Amino acid sequence: MSQPEALQNLLQAVAQGEISPEAALQDLKHFDFEPVGDFARIDHHRTLRTGFPEVIWGQDKTPEQITKIMTAMRDRTHVVMATRVTPGKAECIQQILPEVQYNDRARICAIVNQAKMPQRLGTIGILSAGTADLPVAEEAALTAELCGFQVERLWDVGVAGIQRLLSNRHVIDNADVLIVAAGMEGALPSVVGGLADCPIIAVPTSIGYGASFNGITPLLGMLNSCAAGLGVVNIDNGFGAAILAGQILRTASKLSNQPL
Repeated sequence: MSQPEALQNLLQAVAQGEISPEAALQDLKHFDFEPVGDFARIDHHRTLRTGFPEVIWGQDKTPEQITKIMTAMRDRTHVVMATRVTPGKAECIQQILPEVQYNDRARICAIVNQAKMPQRLGTIGILSAGTADLPVAEEAALTAELCGFQVERLWDVGVAGIQRLLSNRHVIDNADVLIVAAGMEGALPSVVGGLADCPIIAVPTSIGYGASFNGITPLLGMLNSCAAGLGVVNIDNGFGAAILAGQILRTASKLSNQPL
């Protein structure tokens, strides 16, 4: 939905008596962005511009800052997410906002409005090379689900035991976009690239012995992959991989509705 369409919907709601002029004025007041205290400015327009709402980076914010931002956002979008939230910080947030759901593996706090949850076309397959890669892979999986996409998970199928991957070819075959998270030498995305007929988003993780350099080695390996149709995001960036996969599917959906 574009900004003019959203504005038109708001004015129509006032004309039909669905909301009061006073309520509409409050919406218009922060139609672009809304200040929260002296530490944040919420980008309410991001969904209108990009298709996905703003997400809170939780790692370097206090629980009080996160709860204030989530409170300001929760009535304006189908989901409010905060990523990289520790269990202790999540507990503090839930004491203030009991409706917050927390996934400790993905390290994501979320307030979800199921009535507004979009149902988007496309299946995102998400693979992890090892169990140690699961926090990054699950961050991608949960982000994609909270954005309204169907997700199929396949964990611990790294190249050290390639038969685990080959015996689950259906996950690769059924996916419209694949996200592959791997540490160590980062070989899994290249192998998957030789089997898949869809875009692949490789996510290097900071898992491995000293020579992996906290993800630099898998990052360089993925960037140098000989597999075509493979793109790479930053180290441990499961969230960014999920949004990129979502944008690929949204673009494909838009193109399918256009005449040749």
